[in-house]
Amino acid sequence: MAKLEDLAERVDRLVLRHQELKRTSRLIEQQLQTVSAERDSLRSRLGAARARIDALLDRLPAEGQTGSETAAPGVEATVGRSAP
Repeated sequence: MAKLEDLAERVDRLVLRHQELKRTSRLIEQQLQTVSAERDSLRSRLGAARARIDALLDRLPAEGQTGSETAAPGVEATVGRSAP
């Protein structure tokens, strides 16, 4: 009869371990969803930042142009001037 009791005890431990693993798996899945959403958000923000940087780079003067040729309207070129 001891063998049957030992077997029942082992089965009980296996059931408990299985339940623990299922709980752990659910928690890991939730964490994965959270991290994936955060990654997607960061990728989106990175793309927007790259687009803003590209737009700023497009506004920079091309090589060989002087400051007065590329200054925005109403903004004086300061190339060659000393600070007050």
